[in-house]
Amino acid sequence: SVKSVLTFGNVKEVKIKVALSSVSCDNAAMNLQSELTHWDFDKVVDMSADRWNKQLEKMTVETDDEASKRVFYTAHYHTMIAPTLFCDVNGEYRGMNDMIYTDPKKVNYTTLSLWDTYRALNPLMTITQPEMVDHVVNTMISIYRQQDKLPIWPLMSGETDQMPGYSSVPVIADAYLKGFTGFDAEEALQAMIATATYEKQKGVPYVVKKGYIPADKVHEATSIAMEYAVDDWGIAAMARKMGKTEDAETFSKRAHYYKNYFDSSIHFIRPKLEDGSWRTPYDPARSIHTVGDFCEGNGWQYTFFAPQDPYGLIALFGGDKPFTTKLDGFFTNTDSMGEEASSDITGLIGQYAHGNEPSHHVIYLFNKVGQPWKTQKYASEVMRELYKNTPAGLCGNEDCGQMSAWYVFSAMGFYPVNPVGGEYEIGTPLYPEVRMRLSNGKTFMVLAHGVSGKNRYIRSVKLDGKPYDKSYITHEQIMNGSILEFEMGSEPGKAWY
Repeated sequence: SVKSVLTFGNVKEVKIKVALSSVSCDNAAMNLQSELTHWDFDKVVDMSADRWNKQLEKMTVETDDEASKRVFYTAHYHTMIAPTLFCDVNGEYRGMNDMIYTDPKKVNYTTLSLWDTYRALNPLMTITQPEMVDHVVNTMISIYRQQDKLPIWPLMSGETDQMPGYSSVPVIADAYLKGFTGFDAEEALQAMIATATYEKQKGVPYVVKKGYIPADKVHEATSIAMEYAVDDWGIAAMARKMGKTEDAETFSKRAHYYKNYFDSSIHFIRPKLEDGSWRTPYDPARSIHTVGDFCEGNGWQYTFFAPQDPYGLIALFGGDKPFTTKLDGFFTNTDSMGEEASSDITGLIGQYAHGNEPSHHVIYLFNKVGQPWKTQKYASEVMRELYKNTPAGLCGNEDCGQMSAWYVFSAMGFYPVNPVGGEYEIGTPLYPEVRMRLSNGKTFMVLAHGVSGKNRYIRSVKLDGKPYDKSYITHEQIMNGSILEFEMGSEPGKAWY
């Protein structure tokens, strides 16, 4: 490493320009000369402010609550900090294998915190930053060419391999299913299947041979396998749309492998050992960081982790009633996670942990059992109490925008439970009015008449002036520039159950 110490005498003002390159010092100098030719600091500040304002004005909220408005715009800002551009002005960048590559479009990206962002940030990008979606997908395909698998958590020119799942897969599938065409779908699907069958990838050979990953063979096995099931649902959906029936059937079957962990005698997801027996003893509240059965979570949290197949999960319990009983318990149970739990498990409501990603969709599952008022109650509670207008205003790790993407979606009144395909489950809106200026020139609007901390329940819903009886809206409806209109009240209404 190189260290530099600069000492200044009685100087009131120092101006320093810094340029970076992953390729060479010459490229760094070229970047500087191209991107910042002058020494006018105020000009740089104004240029940066203009660029941010152009992005931030895509969404506007109307509210008399200034603190809440500040939380929203901070969240919107946070959703645009990552991923980061990773190439020089001539398109060159250093790849995963330490070779130099050139992106002809000069839009190679890094800082893809995919285990976090595939849930809400990447789906939000398809609406608020569609111009970036193809570039991110092409970056992932480029990384596949470099390392024989799609990225897990790429940072600069390195694969950190952090977190379970091959979470680039649902991001690509979501883009394809929503009609993005700026990447080679055939190569993308090939990369997805290659990643899902990559023998050096954590636990993949066990998935192929046994349909589950033994907890006595791989740390965090249960979480890894359940994430793979979400990812495999994305492969199946994309293959089906491309007319590749055999691939669709193979990965649709794998998308249901989460069921191999359900212990119907206790109604919990439970780690399974190589000999087929359950982990015994088993405390679903206990969490052991990095060397336990779950990644940054516990058996309670992962019991509800099938966002790709909520109705299949409900069926495992024996129907709506026993599932609802367990889901109610999730938000009230206070059993200890133990001293070895991850410090990331924060923002607790019972066992629900809003400060970490595996719980993020669970509030919205009450919609699936005909009790949407509970979704509305908890979504409102989280938005109003766990996001603050303070320096430490988040209840957990931002994780490259995922915490904020949850808020931006939820404040509009909906959230992508299944991160692939473009259905957004309705929760409860936070503001009287939200406008979203779309890239196609249309404006999507959410109106919530009478909304307040007390009036958090939906009495009725209209879409473009007509009564609306579904518990979700679609990506297509948003992009059409629809008006989603809520009548709010202090008591639950019978909107769609």
